[in-house]
Amino acid sequence: MKVTRALQPFFPLCQRLLPIRLAGLSVALLKATALEFAILAGHLLLYPSGITQERRAPASLPAPDGAAQLPTGTRPPVVLLHGFIDNRSVFVLLRRSLVQSGRQQVESLNYSPLTCDIRSAAELLGRHIEEICERTGSDRVDVVGHSLGGLIARYYVQRLGGDSRVRTLVTLGTPHSGTSVVPLANAHPIVRQMRPGSELIEELKRPAPGCRTHFISFWSDLDHLMSPLETACIDHPDLMAQNVQVSGVGHLALPVHPAVATGIRQALDADLPGDEAAARSGGLTVA
Repeated sequence: MKVTRALQPFFPLCQRLLPIRLAGLSVALLKATALEFAILAGHLLLYPSGITQERRAPASLPAPDGAAQLPTGTRPPVVLLHGFIDNRSVFVLLRRSLVQSGRQQVESLNYSPLTCDIRSAAELLGRHIEEICERTGSDRVDVVGHSLGGLIARYYVQRLGGDSRVRTLVTLGTPHSGTSVVPLANAHPIVRQMRPGSELIEELKRPAPGCRTHFISFWSDLDHLMSPLETACIDHPDLMAQNVQVSGVGHLALPVHPAVATGIRQALDADLPGDEAAARSGGLTVA
């Protein structure tokens, strides 16, 4: 995956100073790091715009008796769920991409940065999804969760019966098996819940027979917040899960990068009846 050309003038120097294989890795790491800093700077500017909850689209008025109703379409609403100490502004570009591809109902949920329990956040997500289904008339939704947001959504699906409402759950850089990065952050209760072997992580390993949700996890080989990197993959015998490796993209870039957005759109369209993407559902790649 090509990320940026900003560091291109420095590539020959890196290749002279480092062995070829190490230079290749270092160059990719430099490119990903440069992109992460650029995205962080942009996100800090946008962050205030996403602090408040977004305005909800008004429910459609029922058609008069006897009036013909147009089909509502096969694409369910999409719910976007941000990561730790973040807000809905992180999804500005992904939201635009989804709308341009034909998703008419795309909504974001802000949970409080003071949230101290993933289970409570999952209950809030459940209430939000019920409200969306009631307002839109849709039986199910698709969910895209970045980092902690993916873990919250997975808990809702697996442990709170959310598989009856969530058709497809896409996670981006989510620590499904826990992450050991930044040990000093253990003072925060949610960080402790995201550690390998925590009570919550072990709870997600329990059997989930008959789970109806299709899981797709995007994980990056340069995600500095996933330790080990493979913790962002889903490994559960009862879940219908695909793991999609992303190359050359850091943690913050996952909900922003256009190639990842393309992969997300393919993932959400793959289960649509009669869609050609269904034939490719086993072959999603972002590289």
